[in-house]
Amino acid sequence: MRLDEGWHEIWDTIVAKVGMEDTALTLSVKIVLVLVSAFLLYLTGKWVMKIIFKRLDRYEFIHENQLAIISIRQGIEYILVLVTGIFLIEFLKLAFIKNIFFALMILLFALPVKGLVVTAISFLKRKFVQKTETKVDDIIFDLLERFAGIVLFIIAIMLALDLIGINVMPFIAGAGVIGIAIGFAAKDTLSNLIAGVLLLIDRPFEVGDRIEIWQAPAGSSTWGDVISIGMRASKIKTTDNIVVIIPNNEIMIRDIINYTADSDAIRVRINIGVAYNTDIALAKKIILDVADSADWIMKNPVPRVVVRNFGESSIDLQARVWIYDARKRMDTISFITDKVKETFDLSGIEIPFPRRDIIIRNEKN
Repeated sequence: MRLDEGWHEIWDTIVAKVGMEDTALTLSVKIVLVLVSAFLLYLTGKWVMKIIFKRLDRYEFIHENQLAIISIRQGIEYILVLVTGIFLIEFLKLAFIKNIFFALMILLFALPVKGLVVTAISFLKRKFVQKTETKVDDIIFDLLERFAGIVLFIIAIMLALDLIGINVMPFIAGAGVIGIAIGFAAKDTLSNLIAGVLLLIDRPFEVGDRIEIWQAPAGSSTWGDVISIGMRASKIKTTDNIVVIIPNNEIMIRDIINYTADSDAIRVRINIGVAYNTDIALAKKIILDVADSADWIMKNPVPRVVVRNFGESSIDLQARVWIYDARKRMDTISFITDKVKETFDLSGIEIPFPRRDIIIRNEKN
């Protein structure tokens, strides 16, 4: 026997003993009794939940997931509303509003479900991100938290419309056509969004990496640190403190030079020319001594100096040194160039430059 049938029998027994007639007044009394019963049940449930959550409050997990607790309370309250609504509909034989009521309840239950999903994503974010050094994972989880609610509400609306008899397929088909039209109108934006997703998956660079850029203002530095990777564009701050915003689709079609992808240590090459009459061994020793005097230049691998070429007016040497931090590349080039020039001058080593001898002849006819 169903619950509402049992209530009907009890009510019929009460009406027969009291002598009341089945009028609009008795119907009103029925509704009031059901609502009062539901309200008392709500107060009882709220009191029980208060006791339970008060005892659980001492656990750290509960403090870290307050949104989940709120969502659970909200879900229990909605379950009580659902049960009360079903009972009233069956008790009062209001079958014509049954589907509408269920559709509204689907929309309501989307709220606590969203809270639980966001809590689960946040929990995974805390556990997963701690095990990885990359900062891109933060971006992925932030996107999941941002769009999870939208996806859940869209699903809830579609289910609710389908429940009340509205065919959602034409809306889906229309949305597809509109999506295609919007796609053609905003193909550049969509291209950047897709490229942004690919950047998050491929990870050619991460936030904090130093990369070479190709859109720096003329005369400014051509490399900088990645400060953000967005869905449409990425931001790189150059060593001149200029923030360059580059669309993601342009990044994906170019070579990406990442100086810190594997480690912060890189090798720096400095070209130095000396005259043909120079003692090459002495010149190499001077360059190596200068490299050894810098504390940020690595001792292992050891610095090297090689002869690269015989130029028109110079012997072209090249110093090759490893540094601990790629961000000191230009400082290293400047330091070695300055110190080598000073030491060469003191040692009498000439740094040649192109010369042209012009002979003027005065020939008499």
